Amino acid sequence: MSEQPRNAEEPENGEEPGNPGNPGNPENPEKPGKPFLYVVVCAAGVACDVSRLITAAQERDWEVGVFATPVAMGGFFDTAAVEAQTGRPIRSAWRRPGEPRPFPAPDAVVVAPATFNTVNKWAAGMADTLALATLCEACGLGVPVAVLPCVADALASHPAYQESLARLRRMGVRFGDPYAGETEDGGRPEFGWERALDLLGQR
Repeated sequence: MSEQPRNAEEPENGEEPGNPGNPGNPENPEKPGKPFLYVVVCAAGVACDVSRLITAAQERDWEVGVFATPVAMGGFFDTAAVEAQTGRPIRSAWRRPGEPRPFPAPDAVVVAPATFNTVNKWAAGMADTLALATLCEACGLGVPVAVLPCVADALASHPAYQESLARLRRMGVRFGDPYAGETEDGGRPEFGWERALDLLGQR
């Protein structure tokens, strides 16, 4: 999975190591003056409004970089608008050897919306996409991670999903309330984007 030769201090997938709780570290020139938030976007209908999370984070003085699963990149949100809003490219694939790192190390990570597939694969330690590899690595590095699940009730009742939630919670991951999407009348309840930022403040 390595993008390029690495030394013992570099993570296996060649991505950026975390630096939790140390925003603007003068010893690390890659760190900006503001804390840096990774937002991981999965393929769910509510992803179309992820700009609301980015706006809320920026208003709370975060710099934001967005990761997306490959499926989410296929029309689930306006990628051009998000890149314009953050001023950075969306990351969905690993860097090629020799390419610069477009994001500094994260001070925190938000997964919103988080799907059934992503939660289960993450809990199982699977890292077959950059988004999943980033989540697996963040937990190992002690970076705070907040998750807003978007999973239908029928899927949420699956034993594997419940076990995945329990495992991730034991790893220190913070979860918002369940969100199943459409209601019985066909409407869509409000998705609590800012709740993810509130969770990051809870220790």
